[in-house]
Amino acid sequence: MNTSSVRLDDLGRIGEVVLLKARSFSSPKGGVDGILILDFGSQYTQVIARRIREAHVYSEIVPHTISAKEVKDLRPNGIILSGGPASVYSPKAPKMDRKIFHLGIPLLGICYGMQLLVKEFGGEVARGARREYGRGTLRRRRACPLLDQLPGKLEIWNSHGDRVTRLPKGFQPVATTENSPYAVVRKGEIYGLQFHPEVSHTPKGQKILGNFLKKICGCRGTWTMGSFLKRAVADVRQQVGNGRVILGLSGGVDSSVAAALLHRAIGSRLRCIFVDNGLLRKGEVESVKRIFGKHRHFNLTVIDARRRFLRRLR
Repeated sequence: MNTSSVRLDDLGRIGEVVLLKARSFSSPKGGVDGILILDFGSQYTQVIARRIREAHVYSEIVPHTISAKEVKDLRPNGIILSGGPASVYSPKAPKMDRKIFHLGIPLLGICYGMQLLVKEFGGEVARGARREYGRGTLRRRRACPLLDQLPGKLEIWNSHGDRVTRLPKGFQPVATTENSPYAVVRKGEIYGLQFHPEVSHTPKGQKILGNFLKKICGCRGTWTMGSFLKRAVADVRQQVGNGRVILGLSGGVDSSVAAALLHRAIGSRLRCIFVDNGLLRKGEVESVKRIFGKHRHFNLTVIDARRRFLRRLR
């Protein structure tokens, strides 16, 4: 994204990128509620994070390789396992630390995430007779907090080729679709959804996620982007102390938001370095100089590396 289209003062709108690693989400003194999202490579992972924040609950995306100890130290209110392009029965399918299932933290698996938890508990997943992609109809078979205050028949959005064919011991089937007998499953506070509640094509998806956040995870829904910014600025000032920070500034959204946040926290003790490699968009160098140097008064260094970069590239 070109920096000329970004309003740096409106960090709430472009704050989808988590800039600082939270040490913990909650505390005995009443800190921030939070949900950890384990990323298995889904194209919708960022959408899940955004939907949770729209419900005024903090969310953070982490690699699926995170350890149970790291999760425990973060003390999230709940965990979501994202979808992903792999098949759980593939030898190279991404796995997770199985101890996470036994931390006593409410957990929701979506698509691949559901299939993974079913397999890890001893159930079976196989290639479906036909791929479910697009709109479908979810029919509830029994009561469940995840579907509380929702009609018995819902329009949902599918995107999967595999399906659960046998549930593990202790799991209950909650709802079905046309081709999935186990579209929603449950074991205690562990839930699985074969469809995608995070996309707009599942009209009641936000209500489903809201039920998970508030009825199951106990989140209060008091988080705001403004409170995150205050906390982030305070964290930066504490970590940096009297030191200085060097930031590689590309002009894209991620580094621009990071630069704005750091500058708000430590001012001129931030030095931004922008490298012109000769392959940038027309006018991008001038745009970065104008926005960050002239208008924002950042401590900006622009390095002309065009000759060196193109020579090495050649």
